[in-house]
Amino acid sequence: MLANLDDVLKPAQAGGYAVGLFNTTDTDMLQAAMEAAEEARSPIIIGTAEVLLPYGGLPLIAPALLAAARRASVPVVVHYDHGLTFAKTMEALRLGFSSVMFDASAKPAAENMAETAEVVRIAHAMGATVEGEIGHVGTAADGDEAKQETYTTADEAVEFQRATGVDALAVAIGTAHGVYKSKPNLNFARLAEIRTALSTPLVLHGGSGLSDDDFRRTIAGGIAKVNIHTDMCLAGCRAMAETLAALADRPFRTFDYLETRNARVAAMKAVVAGKIALFGSTGKAG
Repeated sequence: MLANLDDVLKPAQAGGYAVGLFNTTDTDMLQAAMEAAEEARSPIIIGTAEVLLPYGGLPLIAPALLAAARRASVPVVVHYDHGLTFAKTMEALRLGFSSVMFDASAKPAAENMAETAEVVRIAHAMGATVEGEIGHVGTAADGDEAKQETYTTADEAVEFQRATGVDALAVAIGTAHGVYKSKPNLNFARLAEIRTALSTPLVLHGGSGLSDDDFRRTIAGGIAKVNIHTDMCLAGCRAMAETLAALADRPFRTFDYLETRNARVAAMKAVVAGKIALFGSTGKAG
């Protein structure tokens, strides 16, 4: 069933668990995520991000995502992650995404709040929810995870939510997107300060590569949504490489491609299933 962030994150926050966002840029990833969620009876968030559009454009992937959500027996949010431009974020809403993240976190705070508030106004009129970001979750390859001056403060979080009315808030506490160069050092005290000051569901970006203990501590500290993409990609790549290596001693045949595809799906499904169990959302769909 198609849902929005309010439908899945408010119960998660009240129940002390988190719901995973798994970016699904093609039907391989989509199948992996949906099968795992159905089998675990877990709510799930699927979608894509603006930086991923070169690998699967919105008009191509949106119908598949929405169809999968509508026929599912568990709540499924179709979410546009890290909308960097107003135009693409509006396109996602017009195509039927039930939720969007508008990310103007790299801009001055006043611009971030004003632009996000406008997206909230439009999205709410369309029945969709909005995630915003204050502070800045950087890129692991650039070492941004070490720049504590970009971390979200409790005062910033409260001001941002009051100014924008966002339904969920991504906070920067030491995570980063991509593959970490070194073990991330998360600021759990900062997360506690934000959670105490703000009732809005909080989101953790840059989840791939964190330890199980990091996930448990952040969720116990108030995180209700965790974004995962890199771990799925790495699992799919490994499965594909292993399958191709096993076939390398003879000429490729037509169905070798399909066997490789199925290996990718199985590997990515295992990642999603593992995260669902770790986040505590198993059985939460009823």
